[in-house]
Amino acid sequence: MKLASVLPIWGLVLVAALVVALVSPGATYYTWLPVVLGAAIVGTFVVQLSLRRKEGFVGRLTLSIVGAFVIVALATALLALVR
Repeated sequence: MKLASVLPIWGLVLVAALVVALVSPGATYYTWLPVVLGAAIVGTFVVQLSLRRKEGFVGRLTLSIVGAFVIVALATALLALVR
């Protein structure tokens, strides 16, 4: 399975989580991190459907969304410990 279409989503989620961590006041990161995950899901569908390649679609979609979920979950846990 090729990660070329999955890694950009993970990178964007990581950057968005860092922006939320740095910019959100107080505990409002609990509001913004689910928005990041929702945008990652929509972005994943846009990227994977734009490839027009049927082979491995479900695997790429699953890997991208699960990876984004793990990144957001780790960011939430770290922010809960820090703040």
